[in-house]
Amino acid sequence: MPHVEMEGVTKAFGAVTVIPPLDLMIDKGEFLVLVGPSGCGKTTTLRMLAGLEEVSGGTIRIGGRDVTHLRPGARDCAMVFQNYALYPHMTVRENIGYAMRVHGTPRATIAERVEEASRLLGLEPYLDRKPRMLSGGQRQRVAIGRALVRHPEVFLFDEPLSNLDAKLRVEMRTEIKLLQRRLGTTAVYVTHDQVEAMTMADRVVVMRAGVIEQAADPITLYEKPANRFVANFIGSPAMNFLSARLADGSVVTDGQVLPLAPEDAARLGPRESIVFGIRPEHMRSSEHQASLTFGAEAVEPLGPHTLVLGRLGGERVTAQVDPRFPVAAGQPCTVPVDMTQAHFFDPDTGLRL
Repeated sequence: MPHVEMEGVTKAFGAVTVIPPLDLMIDKGEFLVLVGPSGCGKTTTLRMLAGLEEVSGGTIRIGGRDVTHLRPGARDCAMVFQNYALYPHMTVRENIGYAMRVHGTPRATIAERVEEASRLLGLEPYLDRKPRMLSGGQRQRVAIGRALVRHPEVFLFDEPLSNLDAKLRVEMRTEIKLLQRRLGTTAVYVTHDQVEAMTMADRVVVMRAGVIEQAADPITLYEKPANRFVANFIGSPAMNFLSARLADGSVVTDGQVLPLAPEDAARLGPRESIVFGIRPEHMRSSEHQASLTFGAEAVEPLGPHTLVLGRLGGERVTAQVDPRFPVAAGQPCTVPVDMTQAHFFDPDTGLRL
């Protein structure tokens, strides 16, 4: 039985429906990440689960208990916000224990849990400091500690790392994931960063306009995206999409011919119109005799690899090549293409073929 259930949940603001009927089941101990572009409905979904937004329809259950119309404090969820939401006049110790104090938890229990949380999060040296004396990463640990001490049924994270610098963000996402695994608590995490989603989640839910486009483990999303939207959103740099046709067991795009993998040739057959997708990292090396030539407009050396950005038949192309690959901006560039990693989409529906 799922630990968290959202059945037919909708949200409307006046005449505008931002979340059409949404069904989502989350297993106990699962780390689920909601991801998508701004305005896709992921934060609204999280806030309905937390009780911070009233649902317009449907049912929410946590641990088999109907919490649809319960106030936030009665749902047994603990939320970590983007802006930390710490009380500036309180010490770290007081911030972590505040919610328990409000609920009348015995002092001894508060002290024990604060000690436990601070030990897990490495906050012991800072317990008597005020938030202004902490770094961004330390403040986020305090916010997590405040959620942790409640021993909630579900952890809710609303873009908790977006205010941190890139290096600290990497460190914190590892810490959060390790902590969640150690505790075994169900977690729902919202982010617009697909790298965060892929590295942290047991399962990723990709949303667009309030609708779940695909829900799967990270590798399945990467290797078998359900449609062009998911394929474009998952992966960095983004997948290349080229207008093409299929003929004689090959992809033909802008007059260039790339032999299909035998299984794709047998499955797809000839088609007059198709969208051919290939990820930049699959334009680096290939044992197969396939290559694309396009005009290089920019070259971006990144150390372990180089990005070559250009155009092919008016469509943007990015290739991720070896760091010493011979290429210069303003010149034609020929790169190998691993056709065993090719993706194909219906040009009208965008669905994966």
